[in-house]
Amino acid sequence: MFFVMSDARTTQGVYFALSANIFWGIVPIYFKWIDHVSPLEILAHRIVWALVLLICILAYTGDLKELRASFARLPTLFLTAMLLMINWLVFIYAIVNQNITETSLGYFINPLVSVFLAVLFLQERLRPLQWIAMIIAGTGIVIQLILFGRIPWLALGLAFSFGFYGLLRKNLGLHAIAGLAVEAMIVAPFALTYLAWIAYRQTMIFGNDINIDLLLMLGGFVTSFPLLCFAAAVTRLPLTVIGMFQYIAPTISLIIAILVYKEEFGIDRLATFGCIWIALLLFSAEAWVHNKHQPPATASKSG
Repeated sequence: MFFVMSDARTTQGVYFALSANIFWGIVPIYFKWIDHVSPLEILAHRIVWALVLLICILAYTGDLKELRASFARLPTLFLTAMLLMINWLVFIYAIVNQNITETSLGYFINPLVSVFLAVLFLQERLRPLQWIAMIIAGTGIVIQLILFGRIPWLALGLAFSFGFYGLLRKNLGLHAIAGLAVEAMIVAPFALTYLAWIAYRQTMIFGNDINIDLLLMLGGFVTSFPLLCFAAAVTRLPLTVIGMFQYIAPTISLIIAILVYKEEFGIDRLATFGCIWIALLLFSAEAWVHNKHQPPATASKSG
């Protein structure tokens, strides 16, 4: 497979992929703007306003009928909805508690976690260099545990929640927006109940400041916009190319954490990040060499 920007559709795909990943990279800034709001209230608003926007998008595009197919997979979508809410909550909690660096680590780890889960549950096999890459990545986590007495549980929580989410959604074959809308519908009653409860207790931030209200409502756009861009990119680019863009977001987030918010980046985090980066580099290089030596027919199918 060769990646050449030879037509307008491919070029559009690159722009969509860049837009999605750059947006995901800078999104911690949005959550910093509302870091005085509790993570649970932010999460509840994100669910509600994302659902509103997703339904509007489906109505505008004429894809409301896709909801029926998604409802047919309700048991699995219930599990994916729970995993997605855990992922969102951990992400929000980390950011409002000055831990953008760890969210970056989580999304660097995520591709390796996905591979690990594929080996564990889908009986996929790794080649020798891929095993070495996984061992190096694991070493980075062990370094923090043994030498510094801490496990990057926020990063691991993000990586494994999203890894299991991807594992369950892998073969559902659902419309991306409709599937997410149904997941939001599943958890929306919990979100609305929580909002009603804190409103009754008069501890809800929403409704006291129009600027904060607008920012909380913006959570629907923050959720939906990069997803739409990503979905558009997937239809225009091979998945192997899409994968090359996945490191943009955590890289931008890490730069923002260190340069903008002055988060600590000590020797423990450097050691862990170093191991993860080496593992990702080795894993990507091995995959590139392997695909390059595949017969043309096989290589084209992989894209």
